[in-house]
Amino acid sequence: MKPAPFEYLAPRSLEEALETLAERGAEAKVLAGGQSLLPVLNFRLAQPAVLVDINRVAELDFVREEADGGLRLGALVRQRRLERDPLVARRAPLVAAAVPHVAHPQIRTRGTLGGSLAHADPAAELPAVALALDARLLVRRRGGERWLAAAEFFTGLFATALGEDELLAEIALPPTPERSGVAFLESARRHGDYALAGVAARVELDGSGRCRAARLVYFSVGEGPVDAVRAAAALAGHELDAATIAAAAHLAASEEIDPLGDIHASSAFKRHLARVLGERALAAARDRAREAA
Repeated sequence: MKPAPFEYLAPRSLEEALETLAERGAEAKVLAGGQSLLPVLNFRLAQPAVLVDINRVAELDFVREEADGGLRLGALVRQRRLERDPLVARRAPLVAAAVPHVAHPQIRTRGTLGGSLAHADPAAELPAVALALDARLLVRRRGGERWLAAAEFFTGLFATALGEDELLAEIALPPTPERSGVAFLESARRHGDYALAGVAARVELDGSGRCRAARLVYFSVGEGPVDAVRAAAALAGHELDAATIAAAAHLAASEEIDPLGDIHASSAFKRHLARVLGERALAAARDRAREAA
């Protein structure tokens, strides 16, 4: 298959890109890395009249450390850079842990952070990571901008809060808390395949070694990243022993996710994977938090 005919525009500045979307947004699609969009175009699942290629907008490609230890990432940062940048590894270890699971190196060389988040594939790793880290996303349009929490940005199956004339420009990650640890796990039939189930975990410990806060965010088990808030709340204030972790992972897998069965795995098997991965991820995050204490 080949895509339907379209007009191709390649703005060279953010201002020009926003002007283009303001004028043509309803009939336009934004091209960043293209790893998700091009197959959709080739199968004619989308037939935009205009393709807006933002790869020349250099101001959207940056990795910058904030004074408080947080991290600011441009939407056009390539996934391969996130995988290899020492600043990302130091300030956002969950990002660095997740990105190697995204497809294959050739894909990560072109795929972008913003493109993955804006596409909002429920099986994608980076939306779950953004939610687990309480990322804030800067959305720009001509004449204005707004910041959205990751929980507000993802609204459903392949759906986000982006308007037709808006562009995801930047992602802000808060500083890593003291006595905290993270872990990322997924299960796929082959490395590079979409995950049957996956999880991003974050654990913070207090001075006595008990859980101060936790996050457990699943992907590929619902219509988007699934924040297991009840399981995480069940950990707060408790010693993170094996039984407590197992109970939280069971709660998440049995009551907080809603996986659909497919040709690769039944719903029941995905729940089993989610429980096992959640338990392992929480234990790994706990151990890393103890090492950081």
